Amino acid sequence: MTPEKFFIEACDEGAGDVLAIDRVSTEMTLTVKKDVPPSAVTRPIVGVMGTIHLVAGMYLIIITKKKKVGDLLGHTIWKATDFDIISYKKTMLHLTDSQMQDNKAFLSMLNNMMTMDGFYFSSDYDLTHSLQRLANTSPEFQDMSLLERADQRFVWNGHLLREFIAQPELHKFSYPVLHGFINVKSGCINGKVFDWVLISRRSCFRAGVRYYVRGIDSEGHAANFIETEQIVQYNGGKASFVQTRGSIPFFWSQRPNLKYKPKPQISKTTSHLDGFQRHFDSQVILYGKQVILNLVNQKGSEKPLEQAFAKMASSVANGMVRYVAFDFHKECSQMRWDRLQILVDNVSEMQDEFGYFLVDPEGVVLTQQEGTFRSNCMDCLDRTNVIQSLLARRSLQSQLQRLGVLHVGQRIEEQADFEKIYKNAWADNANACAKQYAGTGALKTDFTRTGKRTYWGLLMDGWNSMIRYYKNNFSDGFRQDSIDLFLGNYMVDEVDMSTPLQVQRDWKFLTLPVIMVVAFSMCIICLLMAGDTWTETLAYVLFWGTASITTGGVILINGREFVDAPRLVQKEKMD
Repeated sequence: MTPEKFFIEACDEGAGDVLAIDRVSTEMTLTVKKDVPPSAVTRPIVGVMGTIHLVAGMYLIIITKKKKVGDLLGHTIWKATDFDIISYKKTMLHLTDSQMQDNKAFLSMLNNMMTMDGFYFSSDYDLTHSLQRLANTSPEFQDMSLLERADQRFVWNGHLLREFIAQPELHKFSYPVLHGFINVKSGCINGKVFDWVLISRRSCFRAGVRYYVRGIDSEGHAANFIETEQIVQYNGGKASFVQTRGSIPFFWSQRPNLKYKPKPQISKTTSHLDGFQRHFDSQVILYGKQVILNLVNQKGSEKPLEQAFAKMASSVANGMVRYVAFDFHKECSQMRWDRLQILVDNVSEMQDEFGYFLVDPEGVVLTQQEGTFRSNCMDCLDRTNVIQSLLARRSLQSQLQRLGVLHVGQRIEEQADFEKIYKNAWADNANACAKQYAGTGALKTDFTRTGKRTYWGLLMDGWNSMIRYYKNNFSDGFRQDSIDLFLGNYMVDEVDMSTPLQVQRDWKFLTLPVIMVVAFSMCIICLLMAGDTWTETLAYVLFWGTASITTGGVILINGREFVDAPRLVQKEKMD
């Protein structure tokens, strides 16, 4: 790069084009290598995430390190592991002090996104589409660039690449980046080596963190929507099985308020059926028939959600959408996790009816998957992942028999080496999805890894739940802002430089916690340093104890004002 321009050179064999980005006008043009000044400072990069406008001006986001995940159908899959954010401007002297602070906060948000694990890309393979969708495309589609043909639901750098997308000649300098989880492993059963791949694609529509983004938006996009595809390849033949998960698809919220488990609120002012219908219309178009697996509790605070979901599902019953409720916690209480087989057996006929995508070594499509299971719990993480892993294993059992890897009568569970690979990959998938949405690893992964529930697993679930409580209440507002800035849900205005970050907190936010801490400290001091008489000590302890409890009560009653709430997005999105 030079003080005037960035030059990005493609390292492919025979590639002569160089991308030139003017750091003043921000114009992007193609040039050749001989036009790059000899004085230019050079550094190796892996790829371009895109560009973004902040208070100080434009920034270029680049991928600086990558790690090979494995090969999928002969194409290398990479995980982006390090990034850099470079300013077009050479100085910040044009900014006021408050603008400097805002720009610093926005950069911090971008860095927070870049350190969120789970960004994947390929330079020559379309990761955003399932095998079945790719097989059902036209020759014209195959000729498109990866950017043009990508499924926009899963392109996490789509907002950053909008200037690249507008200029087709620049497409080769950037890749669509997927967020989620990819695992590529080799398995060996009966001396036959096969490739086994697990891909979870997180949707960037209605993306966010656990308590701040629930339900659906007006377009029918569900929060924490993830498409998970399991692929197996052997001796030229390949098979794929797709499942989805997503938040309960109507308008509801569960804003953090310092309570361990905030009460879910179903909107009373919105027409739920419109959004619900839009959601399932799109799911049917994309995936075929739908079987809803609703795993929430059928009593307590989750009961109204289950009842509303069942009612809406019955109102759109048209043969394409079926509803199955399974109270996961009740059925599996007292460590009876073998009872999950009840649900698997109940839906086995539906799974056989849906089938899976299968292609023979000659490339002939033998079967298509004609429907998907759409699983959900409250977060669509822990309970959901357990069920998905069981359904995926059942599909894989049939696929490996059809491909000639498993003999008739053999079961995957009996293949110890591969079973370990399988369980660990699904547990890693659970952890990745949970960290991205809830801020910690998943719960119940001891069952996914070992096939049984353990007391150590329960202890680790308790620890993760404590960390989730802290993050959900005291750091998720910043995480939500980071996601909204990165995805373009919030854009810095190029004319009006005032930002929501400049809005000051209410006086209660700092004053009441300080009073509570001081009162509690004084209460402890009075207990440790007793007065001349026990009545004097008791009076002091009662006074400071009452002050501490009263202040704590006021804080809890006004809990929403003391949590770390997002500041960038519009209010209507969050409520």
